[in-house]
Amino acid sequence: MSRQMTAVAALAATALALTACGRDDEGSDGEAAPAEEISEGPATGNIEVWAMGTEGEGLGAFLAGFEEENPDVTVEVTPVPWEGAHDRIATAIAAGETPDVSLIGTTWMGEFAETGGLEPTPTDLFSEDDFFPGPWASTVVDGTSYGVPWYVETRALFYRTDLAQQAGLEPPTTWDDLKTFAQGLQQAGAQQGIYLQPGQGGSWQTFMPFAWQNGATLTDGDAYTLDSPEMIEALEYYTSYFTEGLSQNTVLQPGALEQMFADGTIGSFISGPWHIGLVRDAGATDNFDVVPLPGRDEAPGASFVGGGNLAVFTDSDNKDGAWKLIEYLTQVEVQQSWYEAITDLPSMPAAWEDGPLTEDELVATFGEQLEHTEAPPAVPTWEQVASVIDTDIEAAVRGTMSAADAVADMQSQASSIGTGLQ
Repeated sequence: MSRQMTAVAALAATALALTACGRDDEGSDGEAAPAEEISEGPATGNIEVWAMGTEGEGLGAFLAGFEEENPDVTVEVTPVPWEGAHDRIATAIAAGETPDVSLIGTTWMGEFAETGGLEPTPTDLFSEDDFFPGPWASTVVDGTSYGVPWYVETRALFYRTDLAQQAGLEPPTTWDDLKTFAQGLQQAGAQQGIYLQPGQGGSWQTFMPFAWQNGATLTDGDAYTLDSPEMIEALEYYTSYFTEGLSQNTVLQPGALEQMFADGTIGSFISGPWHIGLVRDAGATDNFDVVPLPGRDEAPGASFVGGGNLAVFTDSDNKDGAWKLIEYLTQVEVQQSWYEAITDLPSMPAAWEDGPLTEDELVATFGEQLEHTEAPPAVPTWEQVASVIDTDIEAAVRGTMSAADAVADMQSQASSIGTGLQ
């Protein structure tokens, strides 16, 4: 989802309400209906778009170029606050009163696709090979793609180069290296060698890369598979940073991370590209760098991938125009222009090969990391299960649960919730 987004838990009641409406555009065998063919020629008619956060604020003016190329089309963009977007989209699908196209948070794809509210992606218009694999995977529900990655975000390792140099350390490439690296930064003067999120909403996004790097899986078919030796080992490794005093076990207030990193109190942390500007604004200039995440045994290790997808609704009145708009927004040159306007990272590797994304080496690092990412499972109940994982991570970090017990609880609650797949 967008960096501006406040996490919103998916409610079971919403899924029940959608099911109660009798919405079913799939065949009796559960397979998705085939995507409609897209006509030749320019888009026409009215296209209604919902977009959230900064994207919603900037998209309307940005689409002047699309309207020039398609003189018989009118695009109406409605900005929607992220805080209410999930429920607004769910209500619109249930009522059959959707726009034509909307920005969809990556972790919502499973829920909305399973209701029958989203159109399958036209494979004659979009190719999976044109996109980073992790973002594309976030559009796929039960083997069918229901949207197109628009912008992406992933996480990498920020670190203070002056402290690393003082400690005589090179950037870490393995788990063992990362532990030694955090210890060395602390010995060089940082109070915390690394800051890892110790709980609360979204902490799974910091922890889960370690699980993926260790071979853990989250689902298998229509079942959650959280309770595995690989998941336990990863959580034990993660919590060791807290028990060994390398990271604090309390959540920082907004703005504190950037300032503590700038003044050297925190030696390293894991976050996304938006933090480049934030730490520079806090006073860090030429004394930090960003590198891909270390892996279990080698770098780059897998990282979390999020961002925003564009999807067309089953109840759209102009599916043809909606898909042509999405095609426009995923052209390489347009993705580069959108980055310059909003700083959203492009979902297509070709957009990173030249142009504005090559001008800042720190930003380019995230392009490298995007080749090694994993998306959370596109299942309807993921938001609920992610909330459970956040709570159990915090319990393990604080020592009120062992890693094994925390993972067992994740599995127990996830199994009770179910994936929501039919």
